[in-house]
Amino acid sequence: MLMRMVVVLGLLFSTLNAVAATLSVEALVSPAWVERGAGGREPLTPGLALRSGDRVITGSGARALLRMSEGSAVKLGENATFSVDRIDEKNTSAGRAVSGALSVAQGAFRFTSRFFGSQRSRRDLDIRVATVTAGIRGTDIWGKGSADRDIVCLIEGKIEIEHRGEKFAMNEPLSFLIAPREGPRLPVAPVPEAQLKEWALETEIAPASGATRRNGKHRIVAASNVDESAAKETVARLRGAGYPAAVRAYRSGEALRYDVNISGLASAEDAAKMESALRTA
Repeated sequence: MLMRMVVVLGLLFSTLNAVAATLSVEALVSPAWVERGAGGREPLTPGLALRSGDRVITGSGARALLRMSEGSAVKLGENATFSVDRIDEKNTSAGRAVSGALSVAQGAFRFTSRFFGSQRSRRDLDIRVATVTAGIRGTDIWGKGSADRDIVCLIEGKIEIEHRGEKFAMNEPLSFLIAPREGPRLPVAPVPEAQLKEWALETEIAPASGATRRNGKHRIVAASNVDESAAKETVARLRGAGYPAAVRAYRSGEALRYDVNISGLASAEDAAKMESALRTA
């Protein structure tokens, strides 16, 4: 089937079900998926509310920006596996309280408090990077899990670290530790500025990278004026590959015809990049 890509404006992306979510998807560069127990794997979509037990997986070249309701952000790099082990939010007399446990089995992540503008809140989060667990109360950290080592870098604030039964504090900003999978943990050391910049790029969504965002106003049409069978085949292939495609039905004369769209793209440049990525794929 001939695949025709057309960049158009339109379709304000719906996020009504995620406004009050403790953790939701703000933006992403596909391919990326969410796994929900026996529910199987679905493409990750801006506005999706994540819940306890969900697992987010990013593909090659992908990024994801997750938003916590109290203003913090979780950023994921490519080829990452991120699990929401537990997430909870309560309103107390002292303000909003967010608690939970998150884990990164592989790939790079960054947790930044007040990224979206923090409300009056308290945080009690544990983020596990394979063999290292960081206790978060309000800070900015970067980390990465790989086959041979785990890295945690404290950018701002302080964290409590647990590694192989040993607990200690990291309270010097711009410091990092490396924990090899084999052998002893390396001492905490200052992080060179150039290294920090290199690491930070691994979790950032670059301009014109094909990103979809909450309230993105652009879309591409991956298949136009096709029958129902062709539309279902195309959307199944795209969604299986980690792209949030959807079908739109309309009447053309006496017949029903179908378009397959990917909506919510952040800009015309992002739409063009997504079109190019799909052609290559």
